[in-house]
Amino acid sequence: MYLTAEKKQEIFARYGKDATNTGSSESQVALFSYRINHLTEHLKSNRNDYGTQKALLKLVGKRRRLLDYLKDIDINRYREIIKELNIRK
Repeated sequence: MYLTAEKKQEIFARYGKDATNTGSSESQVALFSYRINHLTEHLKSNRNDYGTQKALLKLVGKRRRLLDYLKDIDINRYREIIKELNIRK
């Protein structure tokens, strides 16, 4: 499996306030970005995998909604996470 528990803890520790803070917007956006990158690589070699394509579009939408929420709440945190993850709007 591409996303192990250790990898999740590493993502949460790096982008959240600590390893147990799994609900912060930054950590959720980072986790979604990791999953989006993995699915994008999968779709490069499996073009006709429409189930994965649909899941990818859903994840991108979830991440976009979280980023919009974060932008409304605290613009500085939004700018930091965009810069750190190299996400463009």
